Amino acid sequence: MATTVTERARRFAAWARRCSARFGTAWRRSLQVRVVTSCLALSAAVVFVLGMLLQVQITDQLVTTKRKAAIDQTAASAGELRDILAKTSPGQDTLGPSLSDALDQLVSARGGSLHDGRSGAGEFEPVISATGVDPVGTYATQVPSKLRQLVEGGTTATQITTLNGRSGPTTFLVVGTSLTSASSPVQLYLLFPLTSEKQTLSIVQVAVLVAGLVLVLLLAGIVNLVLRQVVRPVRQAAEIADRFATGDFSERMRVVGEDDVARLGDSYNSMADNIAEQIRRLEEFSQLQRRFTSDVSHELRTPLTTVRMAADVLYASREQFPSGLARSTELMVDELDRFEALLTDLLEISRLDAGVEELSIESVDVLGVVRSAADSVRGIAGITTTEIVLDVPENETPASIDARRVERILRNLLANAVDHGEGKPVRVVLRADRDAVAIAVRDYGVGLRVGEEELVFNRFWRADPSRNRRTGGTGLGLAISLEDARLHGGWLEAWGRPDQGACFRLTLPRTPEAELTASPVGLPPVGSAHPDAPETEPERVTARSGGEEVTEQ
Repeated sequence: MATTVTERARRFAAWARRCSARFGTAWRRSLQVRVVTSCLALSAAVVFVLGMLLQVQITDQLVTTKRKAAIDQTAASAGELRDILAKTSPGQDTLGPSLSDALDQLVSARGGSLHDGRSGAGEFEPVISATGVDPVGTYATQVPSKLRQLVEGGTTATQITTLNGRSGPTTFLVVGTSLTSASSPVQLYLLFPLTSEKQTLSIVQVAVLVAGLVLVLLLAGIVNLVLRQVVRPVRQAAEIADRFATGDFSERMRVVGEDDVARLGDSYNSMADNIAEQIRRLEEFSQLQRRFTSDVSHELRTPLTTVRMAADVLYASREQFPSGLARSTELMVDELDRFEALLTDLLEISRLDAGVEELSIESVDVLGVVRSAADSVRGIAGITTTEIVLDVPENETPASIDARRVERILRNLLANAVDHGEGKPVRVVLRADRDAVAIAVRDYGVGLRVGEEELVFNRFWRADPSRNRRTGGTGLGLAISLEDARLHGGWLEAWGRPDQGACFRLTLPRTPEAELTASPVGLPPVGSAHPDAPETEPERVTARSGGEEVTEQ
């Protein structure tokens, strides 16, 4: 039995949590829910306050009316009691026997017994007492002592109290007054039950509660209906804006009437038309720019080949030239190398923009690709005595990728890290899980400012145009790398802080069918804040000046 109760309590708690979560979601996402709920709460509070004030007013009015009628009734009964006592005990020294007779005669004369009749103030129970004589009446012993003191002092007083009667505890309005008989002062108490008043008050409370509840619900319904007229166009505008953001530029808001919502629709439609026109112009300009880049790249290929051949001939004979001419020949060949690299990147960008690039997927060991990329930047790393630290697993990491493109991505990332790492170590982290493989390249150089994480992938963008780059990059490497990552269905992300370095993370699916949901490597990787003390004992590939390479395990 206890297990059943515990299980029910657990289910109820789970249900309550689900309902709370759903309401919290609706509260955050729906303006209509927030406004209707707020209106419902405020109107309930107002109705509650008004109901309490109304109840207090009605209660006060009922008690005041009852008290006035009870005092009048007590005064009339006191006069009758005075006459009865004068007839029943003329000249007697004691009132003992006459009080009971006077009580019976008073009840018989007025018909005021609680069970036999009513008075002007309603039903009542009489109690008569005198000094030195036991009081008589059904509630003779239950008259409040504080009221007795006031009445015995000659004051007509009232008090509302609860007494134990025949049918249980009953609330009475007790009115007491004092009168003088032939022998000694006599006190008369009339106890008026407030049962009818309590019933009336209960009916009023129920009526106020029901009316308040109906009023709150009606008000919430009215607010909901009115709010829908405002929220519905806003929701439609939001849906149209979402479709507009996804590329459907034909959607427009329906405009009806001349009110504020109609003006909102006109403004939105006008804005959408302008944006669509600007996007069309930008697309035309972008296509023209891409076509120009592609055409120029292809047209420059032939003269570049001719110039390259002539330059190679001159470079091969440079020892026969004067020193100045030989140096000029070397500079010309270096600049031709840079120009050819730029032209190659422009052609690659043109093919990517045209969407004609295809992946050559094959199952390879990603660890071998990482090592090959590290070896390819050995020369530029040796110039700056930059140490490349490989934090890689011992076992093979197979994945279905285009090895050539992935190696090109890593070469660009490593060259960028060496170029901006200011001679500090560059850390390469390789991790994999069931669905993805991730490679992070971390440097500890100048870093990136806030907001530059996205700009680094723009074509020809540089964080500091005045910085002297050592690698002589074309400014297209990261843009090409991003497109190569997208071709694989992967991610290429950047992180950086000023003077703390930067980190680029490449995440690729291990198979073409896999869908990325998370990366096995953090951004930046755990433990990457201390380049001299890596999280694990990694394989170290150190590039030295003169091409000497030292590998440590």
